[in-house]
Amino acid sequence: MGLNGQYLVRLAGLLLTALAAWYLGYLLTVCLPKETIKTSIANLQAIGKKPVLKAPVPKRQKCDHWSPCSPGNYAYRILTGGGKGKLAKICFEDELLTSEEKGNVGRGINIAIVNYKTGKVTSAKYFDMWEGDHSGDMVTFIKNAPEGSLLLMATHDDGSTRLKDDAKKLIEELGSKEIWNMKFRSSWAFIAAKGFKMPDNIQKEKINHSDKNNNRYSGWPAEIQIEGCIPRNLT
Repeated sequence: MGLNGQYLVRLAGLLLTALAAWYLGYLLTVCLPKETIKTSIANLQAIGKKPVLKAPVPKRQKCDHWSPCSPGNYAYRILTGGGKGKLAKICFEDELLTSEEKGNVGRGINIAIVNYKTGKVTSAKYFDMWEGDHSGDMVTFIKNAPEGSLLLMATHDDGSTRLKDDAKKLIEELGSKEIWNMKFRSSWAFIAAKGFKMPDNIQKEKINHSDKNNNRYSGWPAEIQIEGCIPRNLT
């Protein structure tokens, strides 16, 4: 058989194969349900596609901590005010203890008292240290806190102008190392225990002063925060 003959045989074979494939496809189209065909096509298209891995949504922790406190611990977060619009926030066990809606947050020194045994707030108030004489009221408020209480404090705006020495001494006795260093509009956050001792390794206090290099709010220092976990079995 010559070259032309071999070529004609191969061409005829290709034509027959194509015709058979077309006929087979026609039979499948007629005989198989449309849903089965669609599913098969979708499965074929899915082959080779890389699976899309989605990271799980991070679980929100108490008081917006980055990582959770271990079981048997209280979570706390104290955030000072910043500028005129950002009021102080005191959070304990995921409960916001001070808020504008509650009417217990404002200019001066904000204080929340928490029952250490139950983890529940017993009282929360703010004491204006710019206008009026409220330093004595704050001393009384602190002294009236029952033994076995946690006291969480945060400034907003000015907390020092009318703060008297007896109030500073009382807060120093609770463990503050910065109360005597407070200046006009210093941002200050502090947590203390009354009647028991907290661990040394937790964050208890932080202060931030207003100066030419730290005026985030046109003469006001940036807000600061402290947070941590307190064991429930200290008393």
